Amino acid sequence: MTLEIVTSDALAPLRHGFFTRKGGASSGVFDGLNCGPGSSDQSDMVAINRARVAGAMGVGVDHLVTISQVHSADVVTVDAPITGPLPDADALVTATPGLVLGILTADCQPVLFADAKAGVIAAAHAGWRGAMDGVLEATLDAMEALGAKRGDTTAAIGPTISQRAYEVGPEYFEEFLADDPDNARFFAGGTGDRMLFDLPAYGLARLRAAGIGQAEWTRHCTYSDPERFFSYRRTVHNKEADYGRLISTIRL
Repeated sequence: MTLEIVTSDALAPLRHGFFTRKGGASSGVFDGLNCGPGSSDQSDMVAINRARVAGAMGVGVDHLVTISQVHSADVVTVDAPITGPLPDADALVTATPGLVLGILTADCQPVLFADAKAGVIAAAHAGWRGAMDGVLEATLDAMEALGAKRGDTTAAIGPTISQRAYEVGPEYFEEFLADDPDNARFFAGGTGDRMLFDLPAYGLARLRAAGIGQAEWTRHCTYSDPERFFSYRRTVHNKEADYGRLISTIRL
């Protein structure tokens, strides 16, 4: 099966992609393109999948750069392949051609950034915690340090969990209100005391408030499309033992 790659016109002409689960070597609950070494999938299958992604991006697998994601606002600037232990962070930035920046997700937002004029790109993992703590703004700061301009920067949010599938409790709502009362606009009523949170709308609002030139969401819901996407929340609801990780990539 061939790889399926979702792209954003806003990031053209830069080479990038939000990879779906199609076209991978993994089986079972990881069936398809599981690129998460932190999963309990067979390590050789994950290695094959990552090599396929690197090939699709036109580089050797050693130039596919990822990090140890920890739901933080920390950003790593890279100018060469990472050797040794992966740094704990949730975004990568580079101005070095030939490096492919990769982010792993399974409901959280994968966000790819580019200032094509300045030749600076970034990739961020933005779940609700990382987004609230400022990972998107920190990524823009790190891009500016390499010469990017916010007004010339475009960001695309890839496949993520949509509002209709993201039910949360009242304590979650209260935390968002405590951070900013205007965050109430990202919640809709659910069943009983539950509410539905719009993660991609929240991410877009943070990006636009930070002064980015253009931002969009591809409008793919990870939870609602099991044939194409892995989903942590769907795995929990189905009482499965583990879940695959999608990869999103960009290069100069």
